[in-house]
Amino acid sequence: MDLKSYIRDVPDFPKPGIIFKDITPLLGDPQAFAAMIDAFADKYTNSGITRVCGIESRGFIIGAALALRLNVGFVPIRKAGKLPYKKIRREYSLEYGTDAIEIHADSVAQGEKVLLIDDLIATGGTAEAAVALLQDVGAEIAGIAFVVELEFLKGREKFDQSKYFALLKY
Repeated sequence: MDLKSYIRDVPDFPKPGIIFKDITPLLGDPQAFAAMIDAFADKYTNSGITRVCGIESRGFIIGAALALRLNVGFVPIRKAGKLPYKKIRREYSLEYGTDAIEIHADSVAQGEKVLLIDDLIATGGTAEAAVALLQDVGAEIAGIAFVVELEFLKGREKFDQSKYFALLKY
C-alpha cells in the first residue's frame, strides 16, 4: 500500500512558507492506518520493548495502537501542565523561545526498554527532549520511530542511527 498517497500537504501552515505534512487522511482510512501500524509492528515485534511512549498529540494515536498490537504498555509524553500526577519535566528550544514536555515520574521502570514514537520529525528538538526525559526516568531507549521524516531538516542526526526509524521520507 502506498502510504504516502494518504499524506496531505497543507501549504502555509502553521505559518507562511511551511508545507505541513498532514497524516489525518492516513488515520482516517482503516486499511491505511492498519498498514502503518503493521509496518511498525513488523519492525518492533520480538524486540524486547516493554513500553511505547508517544509524544502529544498524534504520537498518542499511533503509539497507543502500536502498544496494543505489541501487547505492551503505552506512556503519554505530554505538553507541560497536562499531567495530573507527579511528573518529570524537560524544556527544549524552539525557533522563537522554549517549550516543555512532561512524563509521569512512575510511568517507566528503571532499565525498561521503550520505543519513542511520533507522527513527524523535522528538526528533532521535541523528540530529542523526549529521549532525554525518558532517560531522566531511567528508561533504555530501544527505538525512536516516526511516520514521516522531513530529511532536509536533518533531525535524524540527533539520534543513534541504529535505533532510528522513519516509515516515510520526504
